Amino acid sequence: MARAPGRKAPAGDRAESRLPSREAVLRFIAENPDRAGKREIAKAFGIKGGDRVWLKDTLAALQDEGLVKKRGKRLARPGSLPGVMVLDIVSRDAGGALIARPAERDVDADEAETLVAIRPGRPGRGPAPGVGDRVLARLSPSDADTGPAYAGRVMKVFEKRRQTVLGVVRGLADGTHRLVPIERGKPELALEGGLGAASDGDLVEAEPVRGPRHGLPRARVVSVVGDQVTEKAVSMIAIHAHEIPHVFPPEVLAEAEAIAPAGANGREDWRAMPLVTIDPADAKDHDDAVHAEPDDDPKNPGGVVVTVAIADVAAYVRPGSPLDREALKRGNSVYFPDRVVPMLPERISNDLCSLREAEDRPALAVRMTFAADGRKVRHAFHRVIMRSAARLSYPQAQAAIDGAPDDKTEPLLAAVLRPLWDAYAVLTRGRTTREPLELDLPERKIVLKPDGTVDRVIVPERLAAHRLIEEFMIQANVAAAETLEGRRQALVYRIHDAPSLAKQETLREFLETLGLSLARGAQMRPAQFNRILARVAGSEHEELVNEVVLRSQSQAAYAPQNIGHFGLNLKRYAHFTSPIRRYADLIVHRALIAALGLGPDGLTPAEEERLEETAALISAAERRAMAAERETVDRLIAAHLSARLDEEFEARVSGVTKAGLFVQLRQYGADGFIPVSTLGDDYYVFDEAHHALVGRSSGLGYRLADTVSVRLVEVAPVAGGMRFEMLSPPRPQPGGRRSYHKAKRQKRGPQRGAAKRRTRRQ
Repeated sequence: MARAPGRKAPAGDRAESRLPSREAVLRFIAENPDRAGKREIAKAFGIKGGDRVWLKDTLAALQDEGLVKKRGKRLARPGSLPGVMVLDIVSRDAGGALIARPAERDVDADEAETLVAIRPGRPGRGPAPGVGDRVLARLSPSDADTGPAYAGRVMKVFEKRRQTVLGVVRGLADGTHRLVPIERGKPELALEGGLGAASDGDLVEAEPVRGPRHGLPRARVVSVVGDQVTEKAVSMIAIHAHEIPHVFPPEVLAEAEAIAPAGANGREDWRAMPLVTIDPADAKDHDDAVHAEPDDDPKNPGGVVVTVAIADVAAYVRPGSPLDREALKRGNSVYFPDRVVPMLPERISNDLCSLREAEDRPALAVRMTFAADGRKVRHAFHRVIMRSAARLSYPQAQAAIDGAPDDKTEPLLAAVLRPLWDAYAVLTRGRTTREPLELDLPERKIVLKPDGTVDRVIVPERLAAHRLIEEFMIQANVAAAETLEGRRQALVYRIHDAPSLAKQETLREFLETLGLSLARGAQMRPAQFNRILARVAGSEHEELVNEVVLRSQSQAAYAPQNIGHFGLNLKRYAHFTSPIRRYADLIVHRALIAALGLGPDGLTPAEEERLEETAALISAAERRAMAAERETVDRLIAAHLSARLDEEFEARVSGVTKAGLFVQLRQYGADGFIPVSTLGDDYYVFDEAHHALVGRSSGLGYRLADTVSVRLVEVAPVAGGMRFEMLSPPRPQPGGRRSYHKAKRQKRGPQRGAAKRRTRRQ
């Protein structure tokens, strides 16, 4: 008789059947993340016959408790690093072994849980890596009781990076010069050997040189990056600091210029369909167009047919070409307030692959039929030639629907725009049933003056037109993943893991301080977070809870193995809709072309073999772009406010650490820091559970998301750093003085850290 799912087999049963313990099963899954399916586990432990029922029940219980997560037919530990990653080798341990960490890592991640011990390679197998190198490595959980949680074997060593420092030249009264590094917290360097073409205020690359034991470290100027660092040029700092390729090699530009427009041969002719593009008003490229109409099938009453057409970049960027190699190197386009670093040259992105109004363009399109309840009934992909009926902006399309059409949208209103909004209403029903994560965190945009300096910071209005396009694109991405899975075609998924157990527990402890509960032991679902967010909507805790829930989430990535997309609550998802600016989408386009026999320019066997490496590279490139974009905004705002020292601002506490408080200015969205030593006479202690700094004597303090008044006391525009002084008095905190003692008890020492790593590996 089979046991009920989730129940543990009695010890006696296990002894009689020689079945493994749950801990042994967990250890096998952790050590074999890419090969741990039910069949592999049964084979590893010799589980046969009726004992397979016990294994099925045990694995179901482990999933219910959140201890393992399904990745297709495989099982893995939640929150684990992927099997292949781009790493930076940062140091050596006491025994001389190389230590690395993810090249672009989650800033909220536990440092101890993301370190990787590099295993020595075989002699003669390529260049030996060293400290400072960037490598592609295959990871596995470490079998050591102490030290890094992962071990890595190097697959590839990237081009050696020069050991240089990026900084700004600062002249002193005695005629000497210093280099002020752009990286926060780095000490100044004394410049020697002359400045060459550089002058005071220039952004330069400098190479450290040996100097006397005492005094400042020394460096010499290698090259001038930019003249006189101004607000207009701060994006160049991030471009160089993150080594973002921004100049196309001559052979890439030559290839792009030589490409002839693709014709209609071998394509379905869709030029009569009134597809329209809806983009930001200042968009220069238009890679997606949409159309909708009621379904005329009597078996689908109230249903709709939605069409999404995407620029056919695969028709121009062929595997292995200079264009393709450069696109993979860049991974994605990078967007700064004053410029864009594109993945592809303008000849491709703004011309041949831009779905311009009234011009013939090749596209890869998907037609999707939805029932009245928003459930997708079927879909099909087509390689077509199309002609955009209109180029519209989000506000323009929204105004037409809201009753204020202009000369361009008036003729389109009845036949094109209203059917789009009717279809969006249908898809919204499906989204409501699906219940993706619904965080409410406004995004700010910097508006620049003509000279490139900051004019103002705004929160753009979130229109139904934005949500319409977003939902259409999500459904097209799902259709792409489903088609490729159905054809057993290899692809790169867009994956988003559930929050790690450690982050779940931290969030649970925090919510308890507000009288809110998060279920323990159950498999996480976005709906659980949505219910919490709904409970605090409109309350004083709304902003705080949204922020903490966001921080509990894992970071999305690309991978050839599917684990689903937690935030969107989708079982399979692949990026298909932006091949102009994301290499992942180009891979999916090629995969569709190969799987459906739509032409000779599909995914090649060589590309399929490298998908794991490609996914790791473009995931790292995405994180690199995010960091560069964020740092540029910080520098722009810091430069803008550098003339406003001693002014008071309204801010929100955006981060709490032992060292002090991070605050975000409400008007500008920029972050600054308040050292704990400047908060007052009390001795402030970090209360991790409450996300607060609490005075040991008074029980008063400051908490994440508190609204406070601050004074700007120091600005470092080049580093993007600002230091503030707290003006608001401390407030009573949950638990009061007891918070200090609780924080003290919860403080984790080295032994607890080691125990935590051992527990995670079991």
